[in-house]
Amino acid sequence: MADPNGFLKVARADAVKRPVDERIGDWNEVYRDLDAEVRDGQVREQATRCMDCGIPFCHSGSAGCPLGNLIPEWNDLVRRGDWSLAADRLHATNNFPEFTGRLCPAPCEAACVLAISPEAGGAVTIKRVENTIADVSWERGYNQAVSPGVSTGRRVAVVGSGPAGLAAAQQLTRAGHEVTVFERDDRLGGLLRYGIPEFKMEKKVLDRRLAQLRAEGTRFVTGCEVGGTGPGSVSVETLRADYDAVVLAVGALRGRDAPDVPGRELKGVHLAMEHLVPANRECEGDGPTTIDARGKHVIVIGGGDTGADCYGTAVRQGAASVIQLDQYPKPPGARDSERSPWPVWPVILRTYPAHEEAGDRKFAVAVERFVGDADGNLTSVQLREVKVRRDPGTGLREVVPVGDDVEVVPADLVLLAIGFEGVEHMPLLDGLGLSLTPRGTLSCGPDWQTRSPGVFVCGDAHRGASLLVWAIAEGRSVAHAVDVFLMGASQLPSPVHPTALPLAVR
Repeated sequence: MADPNGFLKVARADAVKRPVDERIGDWNEVYRDLDAEVRDGQVREQATRCMDCGIPFCHSGSAGCPLGNLIPEWNDLVRRGDWSLAADRLHATNNFPEFTGRLCPAPCEAACVLAISPEAGGAVTIKRVENTIADVSWERGYNQAVSPGVSTGRRVAVVGSGPAGLAAAQQLTRAGHEVTVFERDDRLGGLLRYGIPEFKMEKKVLDRRLAQLRAEGTRFVTGCEVGGTGPGSVSVETLRADYDAVVLAVGALRGRDAPDVPGRELKGVHLAMEHLVPANRECEGDGPTTIDARGKHVIVIGGGDTGADCYGTAVRQGAASVIQLDQYPKPPGARDSERSPWPVWPVILRTYPAHEEAGDRKFAVAVERFVGDADGNLTSVQLREVKVRRDPGTGLREVVPVGDDVEVVPADLVLLAIGFEGVEHMPLLDGLGLSLTPRGTLSCGPDWQTRSPGVFVCGDAHRGASLLVWAIAEGRSVAHAVDVFLMGASQLPSPVHPTALPLAVR
């Protein structure tokens, strides 16, 4: 049993980051490598803060972890030093805890009982414990390939190798099906590969998990546009003829643009992924990036994760200055119990490691105009103070200028990190007879099946751009649905329903 007084004896302590001057000089992960014995001792102590609460909201599917991670169980196992069993319990619900331990914003911590009151000292460092269990699992050889033992003879195609597709593929392979993952890029991983910067997750972490999937029998085909006509492509007809079921995990990569802002056509204004993808390719050894922030005044538009990724990337490229813009007011530093009561995800100011390194952030502002020179090169942006409100007539969100003052800020490079509009338009969807919803996603029934029989959807392609942990949860759930479709029954877990939504206050 956990120590119910542990949180009174031990203060919350997050993982220690490397010094700023050191980490902005390379692309390695921002957190310091500790001696294994020191790291494990610190994390065991942090795990003692888990208080064995009566109702653990941390692994609630609606308020905490949609995967249903058995957080109190593996916290107590870590506290006792039983890393092997802790790894078993963690992997029982999460295929890729080394991904979530590094990249997930941790709704589990927001839903921790110790997050109710600041007097409790803050939530358990669940994310740190999870990441350490995952790393110890690899270091001690706990993560071996899992053989299904018996083959069902059924074949499944998974289109897309992001976290949802990989989770579905691993589950289905372990159920005995022959699984092939098709990826249009030259390397596997989707946004994990080319969207997430190296300083947030080094790609060797992804590669070792891919090696496990291969050892288990999952087959991968890269550089393949399913439904396309180019070299190496696979037609829809071939896909349907060769496979008993198809899982669409194609993501929601259609970036939101700002075509109505004057000057959008200027050289130097780019979508976020146009910056992040070549930067990650440079780290992979593919040669210099095509959009380099070195020596430039950089403006990042958008206050979310992608904006912070662009921010940290520009700093490491040697930008002269970096400013991140957010059209919303600066959030409070602590949870407002009226606006976002526990255990919902709180509206608070989120400071990423990149924000500690350089640059500045501006809130409640928006770009009125991109300004350029006679040659069409971006030179500055004009900013206006704004407020975001709901149109009383339509109920739609609108951004309204406040006052007449205009601020001119030098800019050589602007990165639009204002979200994603949904699934990209692709021949595959036409070939399957599928159309997008008004939200830009692919709809499905309660069994995760689209209107095209035998074709299933999961991850951002179904949900819209969302958290990594939701992608893995949907990948695991769609694997259960495909297994039922092929075999009539399934013992695979199904953590979320297609209609599941995180708990929120409207």
